[in-house]
This record gives sequence, structure tokens and C-alpha cells, in this order.
Amino acid sequence: MTTALRRIIFIAAIAVIWEVTSRFSSLPDFMFPSLSQVLETLFNGLMSGQITLAIGKSMGRILLGFTIAIVVGLILGYFIWRYKLVEDTLGFVVTALQSIPSIVWFPLAIIWFGLNDFSILFIVTIGATWTMTVNATSGFKNVPQLYQRVAKVYGSSGFHFLRTVILPASVPQIISGLRIAWAFSWRALMAGELLGGGGGLGQLLEMGRSLGQMDLVISVMIIIAIIGTIVDNVVFSRLERNVEIKWGIRKRV
Repeated sequence: MTTALRRIIFIAAIAVIWEVTSRFSSLPDFMFPSLSQVLETLFNGLMSGQITLAIGKSMGRILLGFTIAIVVGLILGYFIWRYKLVEDTLGFVVTALQSIPSIVWFPLAIIWFGLNDFSILFIVTIGATWTMTVNATSGFKNVPQLYQRVAKVYGSSGFHFLRTVILPASVPQIISGLRIAWAFSWRALMAGELLGGGGGLGQLLEMGRSLGQMDLVISVMIIIAIIGTIVDNVVFSRLERNVEIKWGIRKRV
């Protein structure tokens, strides 16, 4: 039995248990909706554009925030790797900041930017930047000394050394950092939209809660899980596997 078939059977079993349990449950529909009710709400939301519009807003925010986090993380990671003084000072602070949940920054974001898109974008960026910085620093540090010595013997230095030796050799760890940073920023986005509004899947969740529409809440949760799974399995896992095969870390199956 293949992995895909096992997963399909498992999900189908959960769906059957959910549907049967909800039909025989004494709980009202608004508290424990059936799977068919959730799927109907999901279908209607997609057809009316309510959910698709929310998906578009959320994806736009996370792509912008994630891109900023990658650029800032790589730059900070470079300076922490390159200069001992920066490592002893900024590197220590980044390690400490990484342990702070991104949602904790939300009160500050509201004070600084107000309850708007900038606050949510700030939360998303903060959620990924420190993780990206730590992984980029680690990737640069783990470049084998042999590569660096050989490159310097042949006269490579400055930006040429960074572009042809350090960045290519650290790509596998940077890709792993991207994957983790995406997960952090995705969770931060949902928390930010849930509290900050301004459209998006998070606000749709809050709307479902305030209206007592658990079928809408669960529909949005399904969409969030599907997007997260697709991005992780289709984009980052595939990218990570291809890079590891190209770098000789993993054998082609």
C-alpha cells in the first residue's frame, strides 16, 4: 500500500467518523456541524468569492512579509557570520528574540502602526526574520574550511568569494531555514489577522466565531491547513530534496 493510499484511507475514516458522530450527537449544529454542512459552506464561500478574496489578501500579506524577512535575515546572518563583534552583540540578541512568540509583538505593532495592514505585515515579518537569521548564520558558518581555503588560494575574495563559495555551499541549510521561517510567518499571519482584522482568512475566522457559525470557522481552518500543506510539501520539501540531490547530500530515488 502506497503512502498516498494510506493517507486517503485515513482521511476518509476521519470524515466518516466526523459525519456519523455529528448526526448522532446531541450538540446543536452551530456547535458541532457535520462534515457535509462544512463542505457546503466551504463550497458556497468559494463560489461567492468570500473565501477566495480572503485567501488572496492573506497570501499577498505573507508573500510580502516573508520576502522582507528573507532579505533581512540573509543580511543579518551575513554580518553575524562575518564579524565577531556583531556575533557577540547582535547574534546574542537575535537568539533571544527568536524565543519570543511573534504575537507578543502585536501590542507594540498596534501602538507603532495602528490597527491596520502595517501591523499585520510587521507581525508576519518579525515571525520569520529571526529564524531566517539564525539559519543563515548557521549555514554560512558550516561551509567547509577546505572550500574556503582552496578558493582563497586561487585568489577569490570579497563579493566573488561570497557569491561563488559561501552562498552556494550554504544553500541546503538556507532552504531548511526558509521552510521553518514560512511556518512561523504563516502562523503569525493567522494570529495577526485574527486580532487585527483588515480582511484575510484570520478575520474570516473571527467573523465565523462572532456569528456563531462553526461551519464557517472549520471551513477556513481546512483552507489554512490545505494551503500550509501544499506550500510545505509541494514547494519547500521539493526544493529541499532537489537541492540535497544536486549537492550530493541525498541520493536520487
